[in-house]
Amino acid sequence: MRRSKHWFFLGAVVVVALVVAGCANPHAQHSAEMPSHTKAVGGQLSKPTISKDSQGRVVKEFTVVAKEADWQVSPDYSVRALTYDGTVPGKTIQVEQGDHVKVRLINKMKVPVTIHWHGYPVPNKMDGVPGLTQDEVAPGKTYTYDFVATIPGTYFYHSHFQSSDQVDRGLYGAFIVLPKEKRTQYDRDYVLMLDEWMNHHGNMGQSGSHMEHGEMNMGGSGMNMDHSMMMGSGQESSMPQMDHDEMMKQMYNLYSVNGKSGSLVQPLTVKKGERVRLRLINAGYMTHKIHFQGQPFQIVAMDGHEISDPPVVKDKLVVIGAGERVDVSFVAGKDFAIDMHDGTPGAKTLVIPVRVIGGEKTPAKADQLSLPELDMRKYATNSRTENVEPSASSYVFRLNQSMQNGAEVYTINGKTWPNTDPIVVKKGERVKITFINEGRSDHPMHLHGHVFKVISRNDVRLSVPLEKDTLLVRPGEKYEIEFTADNPGNWMLHCHDLHHAAAGMMTVVKYQDYKSDYSVKMNTVHE
Repeated sequence: MRRSKHWFFLGAVVVVALVVAGCANPHAQHSAEMPSHTKAVGGQLSKPTISKDSQGRVVKEFTVVAKEADWQVSPDYSVRALTYDGTVPGKTIQVEQGDHVKVRLINKMKVPVTIHWHGYPVPNKMDGVPGLTQDEVAPGKTYTYDFVATIPGTYFYHSHFQSSDQVDRGLYGAFIVLPKEKRTQYDRDYVLMLDEWMNHHGNMGQSGSHMEHGEMNMGGSGMNMDHSMMMGSGQESSMPQMDHDEMMKQMYNLYSVNGKSGSLVQPLTVKKGERVRLRLINAGYMTHKIHFQGQPFQIVAMDGHEISDPPVVKDKLVVIGAGERVDVSFVAGKDFAIDMHDGTPGAKTLVIPVRVIGGEKTPAKADQLSLPELDMRKYATNSRTENVEPSASSYVFRLNQSMQNGAEVYTINGKTWPNTDPIVVKKGERVKITFINEGRSDHPMHLHGHVFKVISRNDVRLSVPLEKDTLLVRPGEKYEIEFTADNPGNWMLHCHDLHHAAAGMMTVVKYQDYKSDYSVKMNTVHE
C-alpha cells in the first residue's frame, strides 16, 4: 500500500450522500403478479447482453466503463468526478439469483482501477483487490469479472484501488441480486446510497484538490495543514483542538442522494397503498442516523440477508455505518420526508421528500427531534432461529488510533498495514474474531468473501445472531463475530471508513494450503 493517500476530494461537494440508485419507475404501477424490478431514480440500469452458458444458466454480460466526467451535485456545485459509465453512482447492475454474471471493465481514466463486489462472496480471484487477487486495471486496459450470483440481496460495487480517493470521487454503484422466489411483492423498489462530499469554497468546479495523508491543500489557496495543526498543537493554527474524525464531520458538509443534493434531489414518488422497498447503501464514510418522519416501517434485510416477519416500528432512527446496507419497507399513506439526525453540518443539508399520489399532503421538512435508535440486536429476534456453532480458532483485534511521524494512523493491536497480523484459517473451520474499539472513532469492520454472525456485544450474548459482512463498532464497544471458512483464498478485513483503512486499519484472512493463480504482492495491496 502506498503511504501517500488521497484522503479527501476537495474539488467535489461534501456529499454525505443518500444515493438513490436502483428503483422502480415512479410512474408505473405493478400488480402483485408482476413485481417491480429495480430501476434507478436519478440513474439507470446497466443493460446486459443475455445468453445461455454450457450448463443452461442465463448469462448476463455487462460492460462498465471507468472514466472522468463533469458531475453537477447541486445547483451551485459541480465536480470533475471519477465515474463508472459517466454517472455518480454508476448504473445499477441487477441480476437474478442463479444468473451467470460477467462484467467487462474498461478503464478510460488516467489512473488504474478495479471493481470490488462489496458484501458478495465471489470467488477469490474476482474480489477486485489489487496486489492480493489481481493486478490493477491500467489505463486503456480491460478486465472481466466472472461469477455466478447464487445469493440474493443488496450489495454494491466500487473501486478497490486507492479507494479512499476513488470511491470518494464517485467510483461506486449498486449491485442487486433479486431472489428467484419472492416472499413479498413490492410495488416500488428504490436503492438509496450514502456518500460524502465537501463544499467549503463555493463552486470549486474542476479545480478541486486533494487532502494527502498528512497534509490538506485548501483549493490552491496556499493554506497547508498537517495533523499536528489539526490537533491544535501547531502555533500557526487558531483552530480548536480537533482530531481527524471530528475534522471530517465539519468538512463533509453537504449530503446528497444519487449524487445529487439540494433542489436536484428527486422526490420518491409512490401511490397510496403501495408497498415500497428502500435499499439503503452507505458508500460513504459517515455513520448515519436516518429518520422516516412519522412513517411506520419495517427492516426487511441487513447486509443483503432477509429478516422474516419483522415488526413495524415508527419514529426510531435507523443507524447505518459505512459499507453497511439496510433494507426498509413501508406502505404508503401520506407524504413524508427522510432526513438525518447525525448532528453534523452535512445532516442539515439533505431532506428526501416522499410524494404519495392520492395520499394526504404534508410538507417535507428538516426534523431535528431527539429520537431513540432502533436496536437491531433486539429487532425481530422471534423470527431468527439459527444457532452458532463452536469456533475452532479465535482472534482479538484491538482497534485504536495514534500519531506516527506527524500523521494520525489507525491500528489493529497497535500495528498498521502491512505489518498487522494475518488471520490464518483452515477450510471448513469456525473462526471467532473479537473487535474491541479502544479509540475515539467509529470503525465499520468489513470482511471480504464471507458472511459472519454477530454473537455478542459488550460480553452480552445476542439471543439470536445477526448475519452481516460489515459491522459498525463504536468507541467503547466490544463485539464477537464468527464465520465459517468456506471460501478459500486471500481476503481483506478492514475498516470501511476508507480513510482509516488507508491509514493502516487492514489485515488479511489467509487460507492454509490455498494455491492462488495470482502472484500476491502484499506490499502493494490497496485499501
